Amino acid sequence: MRGGLTEAGPTPARGTIQAAITAMSVLAALALFVSACATGGTGARDEGPAHSDSTSGATASPTASPSALPDRTNAVQLVKDDPEVSAEVKRELKPCVGDEYPVDVAYGDLTGGSGHDLIVNVLTCGDAVGVGSYVYREDGEGYENVFQAEEPPVYAEMDRGNLMVIKQVYEKGDPVSSPSGENVITYRWTSGRFVKEFSWHNDYSSVDDEPTPVPETS
Repeated sequence: MRGGLTEAGPTPARGTIQAAITAMSVLAALALFVSACATGGTGARDEGPAHSDSTSGATASPTASPSALPDRTNAVQLVKDDPEVSAEVKRELKPCVGDEYPVDVAYGDLTGGSGHDLIVNVLTCGDAVGVGSYVYREDGEGYENVFQAEEPPVYAEMDRGNLMVIKQVYEKGDPVSSPSGENVITYRWTSGRFVKEFSWHNDYSSVDDEPTPVPETS
């Protein structure tokens, strides 16, 4: 992806985001985390119940030391132990198959700190609905929750050093796999917190489906 993130998770096509999630083992996820270091974290984005966006200063107890990048299992535990994460999201954070959790995990530099910033997107098992997106900043003793968005459908990723939060828009009658558009908000880390910088709307249905007329021949 963009912005120098290392990712572990599926990547959707921009403009026509499909709700899909591929279950993978913890070992495979760990291999992806440590082998790739120049791509951004993305994943399935879809609809779900409503929550809210916020910045936070709570420190969740990590299961891995700050000097080592947490794997997928560590990231799941980080979210579970975070008092800022809603009970609704924690209920969704359960294995889909065996011990495989529906989360996307990515690393990069969003806050300009000395350690890695961690982006965790929590999805549902059935439809890969994005129910919560979180940014954790390494603070030397653990990982501090510095941003969260819990208003599904939501998905967070990194774009050229900024935090980008995508929320799909569904009109009446839209199937889960075909939203009508998306709202995109970018945040920049400023004075110790994420500040909204830009926002825009992408309309997926703007393509003209009328057939092109055939020119007449003389």
